[in-house]
Amino acid sequence: MRNYESELQRCRPEAALVEFGDYHPLKPIMVTDTKTRRGARKGSTSSSSSSSSSAPADPLSSMLDGTDPLSMFAAASASEIPTMSHSASTGDLGRKRKEKDEEAVGVDFESWSAKRGEILARFTTTEKLSINLFMGSDKGKAPSPGSSAVSEKVRTRLEELDDLEEGSQRELLNLSQQDYANRIEELNQSLKEAWASDQKVKALKIVIQCSKLLSDTSVIQFYPSKFVLITDILDTFGRLVYDRIWTMCSDPRPLPESFTVDDVNDTAKETCLNWFFKIASIRELLPRLYVEAAILKCNRFLNKSGIQETLPRLTAMIRGIGDPLVAAYTRAYLCRVGMEVAPQLKDSLNRNFFDLLGTFRQISGESVQNQLQQQRVEVPEYLTLYSPAINWILQCIAYRAPEALLTEMMERCKKLGNNALLLNSVMRAFRPEFVAARATDFISMIKDCDEAGFPKHLLFGSLGRSLACADPPESERLTILNEAWKVVTKVRSPTDYINCAEIWVEFTCRHFTKREVNTVLADIIKHMTPDRAFEDAYPQLQSVIRKILTYFHDFSVLFSMERFLPFLDMFQKDSVRVEVCRSIMEVFIRHQVEPTRDPVILNAMLHICKTMHDSVNALTLEDEKRSLALLIIGFIRMVSFGRDFEQQLSFCVEARATFCNLESVLVQLIHTVNQLAMETSRVMKGSHSRKTAAFVRACAAYSFITIPSLSSIFSRLSLYLLSGQVALANQCLSQADAFLKAAVSILPEVPRSISVEGKLRSSESFLLDFINNFLSTLLVVPDHPEHGVLYLVRGLLNMVQDYTWEDNSDAKVRVYVSALPLLAAMSQETYLYSIPKVDSNETLYGGDPKFLSEINKLCETLIGQILDHLKALGRDEQQSTRRQGALAFSLFGVLLAHGDLRNNKLSQLSVNLWNLSHKHGYCETRISVRTLEYMKHQAQQADMAHLTDTVQRLALQSRT
Repeated sequence: MRNYESELQRCRPEAALVEFGDYHPLKPIMVTDTKTRRGARKGSTSSSSSSSSSAPADPLSSMLDGTDPLSMFAAASASEIPTMSHSASTGDLGRKRKEKDEEAVGVDFESWSAKRGEILARFTTTEKLSINLFMGSDKGKAPSPGSSAVSEKVRTRLEELDDLEEGSQRELLNLSQQDYANRIEELNQSLKEAWASDQKVKALKIVIQCSKLLSDTSVIQFYPSKFVLITDILDTFGRLVYDRIWTMCSDPRPLPESFTVDDVNDTAKETCLNWFFKIASIRELLPRLYVEAAILKCNRFLNKSGIQETLPRLTAMIRGIGDPLVAAYTRAYLCRVGMEVAPQLKDSLNRNFFDLLGTFRQISGESVQNQLQQQRVEVPEYLTLYSPAINWILQCIAYRAPEALLTEMMERCKKLGNNALLLNSVMRAFRPEFVAARATDFISMIKDCDEAGFPKHLLFGSLGRSLACADPPESERLTILNEAWKVVTKVRSPTDYINCAEIWVEFTCRHFTKREVNTVLADIIKHMTPDRAFEDAYPQLQSVIRKILTYFHDFSVLFSMERFLPFLDMFQKDSVRVEVCRSIMEVFIRHQVEPTRDPVILNAMLHICKTMHDSVNALTLEDEKRSLALLIIGFIRMVSFGRDFEQQLSFCVEARATFCNLESVLVQLIHTVNQLAMETSRVMKGSHSRKTAAFVRACAAYSFITIPSLSSIFSRLSLYLLSGQVALANQCLSQADAFLKAAVSILPEVPRSISVEGKLRSSESFLLDFINNFLSTLLVVPDHPEHGVLYLVRGLLNMVQDYTWEDNSDAKVRVYVSALPLLAAMSQETYLYSIPKVDSNETLYGGDPKFLSEINKLCETLIGQILDHLKALGRDEQQSTRRQGALAFSLFGVLLAHGDLRNNKLSQLSVNLWNLSHKHGYCETRISVRTLEYMKHQAQQADMAHLTDTVQRLALQSRT
């Protein structure tokens, strides 16, 4: 017999007074750097500690012999001056200087690399392209005998420079755009290989030939992309030349980043001049301009004002280029280089812009018009080719420019008149705050532009991008939206329309209410529905949804828009529709703080979740199923009807029918219904009325019907057990009985191995955990009046007996060992725990001797089975003796904790089990010692004195 209350009192730790000083076991230890004293004895250190002198030594620090390796490395790296060897890689040099240049212009400056991909993707062609590939030459490699070394050197260089522009090349025709890009990349690799093999002149020839390609506008639509590809080669060349001269200056000591001309040695200066002289010998203007611009930064090695003098000269030279498109991109490249090497020299950049204004008159000239007619290119399409160049030039000029300069440039654009292309670039390049503050002025300028030259919807699109980043004056916002939408809604092309409307949706969401947003959505539906135009605009329509979700987090407002759900109906491609529904659900879960019962939200969300659920099929990946299920579960958790529990149950019934293909959602619904039953019990304070009793039985019926539809055997087992416990807590005894019997009946279905995270693992450990949990529940389950004493315990043990366990497994016997504490607890007059308002067997039997006799018989049967298994293990090999010892000690522990050792037979059995567990020396000595100490401590109790004799009969045996 057990007195649980007194046992609990004895097990409580004794209270001890704690002196609060500097040291406390939970106080963190401060680790500080330690420095060895010079001349001190080995191992002595001077250190500081945050704990008091009485604190125990830190075992980790003591292993370090007073030195912390991380602190040592940190001290060493701080004390050493970083040096750069002569053979430092040019890649590291270029990367460090690039980072420094980016710091010079600031992180708010959008780099060229960010625009590069967009240009390549936007300006494409299906026309066939041609390219001149450099073939190399052997001229000038063998000096003629009899000539002086100096004259021969001069003659060789002149011949090489002549060869730069002669026919050492071959022309490749009929190349696709991808082939062309591949050939350019081959040239880039050839340049690096020539440089690495010290063929500097060959490298220069490659760069010159590539620069010449920029004068070819035969496929004019591809020109911006060609510019991007070829300037990559120019950038590589400029970097290689600069790094070579830098390396020459870094011998024997490294050259500082902020070096002056005086720090450069004569050899480096001569090499630098040599490069500029070679480039000056190039006959054609365009390659000479591009190549000199590529090595513009090398002027730093020659004189202080080199860059300042060269930039205006190169800017003036561009005026000699006849083609306005070629000239515009040449100016863009010069601005790009200028911003990298001397961002403070804005005068040359400004002069570039004003020169660019003068070239616009050439666009309407006869030569350009003839070229467009020959290539069948419309004027609006031709004008868009200028956008990347002009945008970049204006971005460079407008970067951190004073407002007065921006205003002056804006006035220049007004005076130029009817130049939509320039106006478009101004709005895209100028600071959004500047554009937003003068939004009405820009709208007036847009109205004055000619529709034929550059479409107005593109201009309003650029204006909308600025207004999405900065707010215009509040009084002007409605006027701006009306003026913009008048133009947008008249665009006939669905593609052009949605590209512009998508931009203005953000402005509308940012500054207006659901009424205006609903109007915009209705207009989009009106334009995109005819001829199913929406099928070609899914990315833009998705962007519209994302922008609305960014600004509208109140879903009652969102779903009250009449046109929101019809807008979602335009997503008719399954993958896109699911992606949109997923984005809506993610925002809902992130921003819906309070549970909701709003019917508008629930109906819309059920529709969205059903769309995601219905996309699941046999080919859907498990990860995809899991992510969709998590979103649907997040929605279910946010649904609450308050005290209207019946409505909550009805929702779960509807959700079960809707989401029947996602098992984890069904599991969540069962948990929700169980929680609903427990919430009902809490509200009724455990005393159910007739109505609430019927309701919790309905909840139990819901779970009982739903659980069999789950495919995972362990999900079914755990939910049967959990639902049975919930039914017991609500005094639904017959329902609890049904749940527990169902759990026992499916035990034979448990497979011997299951998949866990994609790997097959034995199911034995999971099954043992479940059975132990099940046994602990059976203590409070009353016996059924028609099924005999302990029928659930017997049924479970029979299933365990018949189950096919793994070979060489002790799992079945371990279940028997686990059942003994349950039977011992059932024999007590007062149970260790019980459920309020549920009469357990302690009340039903009241310590009836027949009931106790049945328990004893069952215990004898179990112990007999265990002992038979121990004998069988003793007959096998050495590995089995280890298992035998572990099982014997486990049974000994159960007998010690729950058996009455005053019984001589039981006492003798416990001694035999102890000796058997120690027979082969596999029992852990530390545990054995603690067990003996526990028995001696228990023997001091008045009612446990008999343990003294037992302890004296137990001996510790080692393996030896």
